[in-house]
Amino acid sequence: MASAEDAAEKPKSKKIFINHLDSFQGKNIGKFLSRCVVGASLEEAEEDEDNQSVSSSIMEKSREGCYEIVGTVKDREKQKPDFAKELILFENKDQLYEYLVECDIIIYDITEDPDQIDEAVWAVSEMHSDLEKIDKSKMFILISSCMTWAKSKPLDPDDPEIPFTEDDYRRRKPHPNFKEHISAEKTVIKLGKTNKAKLVTYVICSGLTYGAEENIFHYLFKSAWHNAPQLQCFGDGTNIVPTIHIKDLAAVIQNVADARPKVRYIIAKDDAQNTLEEIVRVVSQNLGSGKLKQITKEEALLSKDIEQADFDMLLVNLRMDSVFVKENMHISWVSEAGIIDNIIPIIKEYKDSRSLQPLRAVILGPPASGKTTVTKQLCEFYKLHHILIKEVIDEELEGLQAKTRRSDEEDTEEEEDSGAQEAQELLDQINESKENNGGRIEDQFIIRFLRDRLKAMPCQNQGFILDGYPKTLSQAKELFANEEDEEEAAEGQASFDKTIMPEFVINLEAVDDFLKQRVMNLPESVVTNTHNTEKELLRRLTDYRNTNTEDDTVLNYFDELEFHPEKIDVAKDNSEMMKDTAEKIKKIFGSPRNYGPTPEELEEMRRLEEEARVKREAEEKAEKERKEAEELQERRRRQEEWSQRLNEVKREEYELLEAQSIPLRNYLMKHVMPTLTQGLIDCCKSRPEDPIDYLAEFLFQHNPQID
Repeated sequence: MASAEDAAEKPKSKKIFINHLDSFQGKNIGKFLSRCVVGASLEEAEEDEDNQSVSSSIMEKSREGCYEIVGTVKDREKQKPDFAKELILFENKDQLYEYLVECDIIIYDITEDPDQIDEAVWAVSEMHSDLEKIDKSKMFILISSCMTWAKSKPLDPDDPEIPFTEDDYRRRKPHPNFKEHISAEKTVIKLGKTNKAKLVTYVICSGLTYGAEENIFHYLFKSAWHNAPQLQCFGDGTNIVPTIHIKDLAAVIQNVADARPKVRYIIAKDDAQNTLEEIVRVVSQNLGSGKLKQITKEEALLSKDIEQADFDMLLVNLRMDSVFVKENMHISWVSEAGIIDNIIPIIKEYKDSRSLQPLRAVILGPPASGKTTVTKQLCEFYKLHHILIKEVIDEELEGLQAKTRRSDEEDTEEEEDSGAQEAQELLDQINESKENNGGRIEDQFIIRFLRDRLKAMPCQNQGFILDGYPKTLSQAKELFANEEDEEEAAEGQASFDKTIMPEFVINLEAVDDFLKQRVMNLPESVVTNTHNTEKELLRRLTDYRNTNTEDDTVLNYFDELEFHPEKIDVAKDNSEMMKDTAEKIKKIFGSPRNYGPTPEELEEMRRLEEEARVKREAEEKAEKERKEAEELQERRRRQEEWSQRLNEVKREEYELLEAQSIPLRNYLMKHVMPTLTQGLIDCCKSRPEDPIDYLAEFLFQHNPQID
């Protein structure tokens, strides 16, 4: 059992309120603080190992004494984040205030949503007016933007490079679109001076945040990851942009929450004084094409990826220095030197946060097994790059020839001229190789082209599927060899280039008879001038079987490296365009690892769905009308048939009655009608007073039976 002394040493948890836990900053700050033990920043860490105060392990998160996070969300349909203890869903401000007064620390971030400014000012004002009713001390932290300094005059007109510090905060002048922000800052500072024992307030002036899934710089990272030809730089790009990693901003907040410093206005930024152009260029070089394009404000505002407020912040030109943070806070910096010096881990963090990992695969198999057919479908679904050897060779040769042509046509710089000379030398070597090998290019050149393509940013970002290559064990070893890691090779360990090694190996299998029959069933127009003529197919099949024996096959290379091939029998696939095989491979690959459909693709999908719906409804309506017409026609046919049958029955009944009436008629004509006729004649002659009685008496007297 723990002693009373041990129990007393355990830190006591504190409850922190953060607005909009579903925003970029709210989510990352909340996640960070939920793993921080109260008071941990007061003692300088002995080890600076992977930012110990923000360890993401389960043990760290479940430790006693960590900050408890509660807060609001902008989108009420979202579920509670894992790091949050409770979500506050309120109908009015009175309900919200009841939650706020139960918290030890209230954090309001007004950098992402200007609509939160009024709520933040209201919250601190309400607490200030209720100081007499508040029992426990409260801390209010306002996270504001460096844009409240955007129009500040230089400290020294002769030396505009002198940075602003916390001591200069009274001289700050805001950007015209951020006047409400500075008004909120002043209110928070003012209300914190009345009774510091019960309410202490802080303003943290944050640089533009980056890191994790990215925020204001997301448009850059996304464009680069999507292989945009050039990244856009607004204006001339010479403006200094103050920045800070989101985890470092959270660490500053942790220090404020733990230490309750005397300084009420704190600048939070890294040590970098990077220009916008430098930031755009380093992202482009390490994630994209390496190129950038400067565009005007008018062109920038036409972009759908950036809003007016973001545009204003990216154009800010401001030198700042967070002197207080560096001198008084214990922070295990994630990116103290800024974006440029830490771009590689920042890009990795960005990819990890958004699950943008490349999907690398190779699809092998005998000729005519459907490798290209299946690969096209998979590349379209997963948005991967389809690597066909012939296309890679043609494009690389065309690129080399273009370099040499440019060198001949115009004056070039020494560096470009040197590149053109290397291109010409390589072309000469390739042409000589083709002459010596019956027009075929040696493997060394093909592998060089392939490695360059696989190591290029498009394949490194999205991933790729190698279509039918490598074909031999030696090609695989040379293509995926790790040229940089010589230690593993020296120790006898399996060495391969992890940046281009496929994680999925698919082998399509089929017997030769099936493959021959498949090609024979193809239209002649499809087979002509291809490798799938009868003679050429037999040659390729023979080469494939000779190269891939049971003991000597390229599959063994992957198997030994524990990238175990998945074998699929395509002879069992009777679907159109081998869709069943593609679906099997999709289950092996798993979910896509990209942004998903673009807005344009979503719009196209919606359009196609709408067209399909309209077409389906039209077909259903036509089918319904057809059925109704058929039913009406059937009813009319049945009615006519019934009418005909009814008339036939009536006719038969009439004929039957006619036939049945003949004996009676004959009897009447023979025995009744003569007497009746004579009685009528006599009645007419006699003209009695009662003709009926006369006729009755006549008939009685002349009844043949009586006679």
